[in-house]
Amino acid sequence: MSTVATPVSPMLVRLAAEKATGALLRDHGTLYLVDGRVVHAESPASPGVDVLLTTGGRLPREGWDEAVDRAGAHRAVGRFLVDSGRLHDGELEICHLGAVFDAAFFALSPTSGPTRFRYGVGHWFGTVRPVSAEAVERETVRRRELLDAVWPYASVDTGPVVPRPAAPGQTVGARQRALLAAADGERTPAELARLLGRPAFHTLLDVRRLAAAGLVETPLDPGPDPTPPPPLPAPPVADPDIALLRRLRDALEAHL
Repeated sequence: MSTVATPVSPMLVRLAAEKATGALLRDHGTLYLVDGRVVHAESPASPGVDVLLTTGGRLPREGWDEAVDRAGAHRAVGRFLVDSGRLHDGELEICHLGAVFDAAFFALSPTSGPTRFRYGVGHWFGTVRPVSAEAVERETVRRRELLDAVWPYASVDTGPVVPRPAAPGQTVGARQRALLAAADGERTPAELARLLGRPAFHTLLDVRRLAAAGLVETPLDPGPDPTPPPPLPAPPVADPDIALLRRLRDALEAHL
């Protein structure tokens, strides 16, 4: 299996080659694998699929709770949501893949803590659309590069989002207006993502864009060189996982 030039997680690459099944535990989240492919991910920094569905207004909270109660023990919550008519297959796939890539971005962030793998462990949500470990790593790297290209100051990702007055005539889109309206000077991007029912990465991206525009404070921080690094070469279009990522990105952006 080919990999990105420098693996984000060498252990993930090895587990994929072994076609392992289980849970990869890291400081900032967990990836679940079946036969070496990623089927689920979760992170404290990222809203789960339940938040994206319920806070986003697509599914009542009681509908989600019933699915967990009735299908969680069978690791088939996603399948139950479709079979019971609460979601269409396409809706579930888009939302779940969005949650997986969102959580994986944080779970695969640099860490000095131990990385462990528990063989045979599964997640109660069940399998919806397995994704190759290579695709997850490529997307994680792409997102890191995109954030730094927009505004190379990671301090805005974790501190409270503090709005600043707009310059005369300066405007933003509806999504960013909603984010600014919810920013009270105390909530972090992760808290705003949960409040608004949005993927955490997309919230980080909006915060960095707003910081670059001078509409939110950038905490004092030595920070990296403000010159963004050159983008990574585009992956081959023929890769089906890359095509999937592009369709997912377009679908997510259309619904945000």
